[in-house]
Amino acid sequence: MQNLEVFRDEVRGWLDENCPESMRTPMDANEHPGGGRNATYANPDTKVWLERCAERGFTVPTWPEEFGGAGLNKDENLVLRNEMGRINARPPLVGMGLSMIGPALLEYGTDAQKEEHLPKIARGDIWWCQGYSEPGSGSDLASLRTSAVEDGDDFIVNGQKIWTSGANHADWMFCLVRTDFDAPKHEGISFVLFDMTTPGVTVKPIKLISGLSPFCETFLDNVRVPKSNLVYELNKGWTVGKRLLQHERSMIGGIGGGQKTTSLEEYAHQYVGADESGKIADASLRGKILSHRMNDRAFGLTTRRSVEESATGNAPGATSSMFKYYGTEQNIGKYDLMLSIMGTQSVGWTGEGFDDEELNTTRAWLRSKANSIEGGTSEVQLNIIAKRVLGLPE
Repeated sequence: MQNLEVFRDEVRGWLDENCPESMRTPMDANEHPGGGRNATYANPDTKVWLERCAERGFTVPTWPEEFGGAGLNKDENLVLRNEMGRINARPPLVGMGLSMIGPALLEYGTDAQKEEHLPKIARGDIWWCQGYSEPGSGSDLASLRTSAVEDGDDFIVNGQKIWTSGANHADWMFCLVRTDFDAPKHEGISFVLFDMTTPGVTVKPIKLISGLSPFCETFLDNVRVPKSNLVYELNKGWTVGKRLLQHERSMIGGIGGGQKTTSLEEYAHQYVGADESGKIADASLRGKILSHRMNDRAFGLTTRRSVEESATGNAPGATSSMFKYYGTEQNIGKYDLMLSIMGTQSVGWTGEGFDDEELNTTRAWLRSKANSIEGGTSEVQLNIIAKRVLGLPE
């Protein structure tokens, strides 16, 4: 225990010295620390914070040092998380490399794949996107039709992916392809990686109701992928794909749990006002905000337990569907509450009478609705919870 306290003092001193002041504030959308080959930084401190944490291994603290991590055990990782929370430090790096393909490669990748990709992920050098869903394969993902045909030392990939988040900015894609059309649909799928600059890859952004285009269509026309980029075994990609989905659902679930909800109170004081004692003037609204904070706190403790379990080397299981479902509901509920607080100021889209924060909040509310679809719909998650967690009969 003494050693852990020494570690805490060391981490606290390092953070106090190395975390820029602007990285101790809520993150703006244009300061997203996703990294990548073509990354730009609206705030120079975003890059400084990323580079300092990467040098220390704190972008992926539990990964082995040989792959760019800090090699922390679960207790040390919790100390780091707590100390970063103490100063409200932003995450130095986010993205699918960190939360999805990185953990999958640690479990299923070859030594060569780990050596090539994991250090780049840890440094934020590469931005990854996911090639799973197709126009005819969403909730029934195993029905996918994108093909990969062997050609010497390569696969020739043809097909279309959709809802590929960030594909217009991504450097690499991890992708599910069908390599055996005669096998049962779950058994003829393989998991491959390829550079987005490979000839034959075309990306078209999809504009959402929020006015943003975080999702894309990706067309694959005779894309040549080296067989060395096959992860795990030929026709066994569904095993990797399922595990990665569990990591994704844990990541999406985190958007709703353990977050600070002081912004709800700030919104309430701004738009509703306070009584003589300084409390939010509307008693009903006070109750709703308190209920949200209580649920957020309870969920945050539950996700913390999940972090502890994953830090021991155990990958997330079916319970990740619980986190994904509840985190989704918490995030949607937060934005619903924000808009109810804002009243008519929440209906603006452009023009005078609305400030930037109000317009951004309205768009974020619209964007939050996609949380119930991405990573597997809420209905899919409830089915998984019923079957895999509760053991209910089909």
